[in-house]
Amino acid sequence: MSTQIVMDRSGDTRHTFDSNDHAELALAEKRFLELTGAGFTAAARSGLGEPRVIKNFDPTADETLFFPRLVGS
Repeated sequence: MSTQIVMDRSGDTRHTFDSNDHAELALAEKRFLELTGAGFTAAARSGLGEPRVIKNFDPTADETLFFPRLVGS
C-alpha cells in the first residue's frame, strides 16, 4: 500500500491506495494533479528516507507528502 499525506492547518489527512488496483491508482493520480494544481508541493521519500520534490505523479512512491504553499502574514 502507498500513502499520500496531505498537510493543512488542521494537521494531516492520509489516503492509502494499492498501486496494483487501477481504480485506486487513477484516484491517487487525480488527487496528485488536483493538489499540485492548487499550489501544493509534492515530495516523495527516496530509499534513504530523504525527501525529494516531485512534479509528476509517481505510482511507485511508498509515501508522498503534500504541503501547502507558505504564505506570509
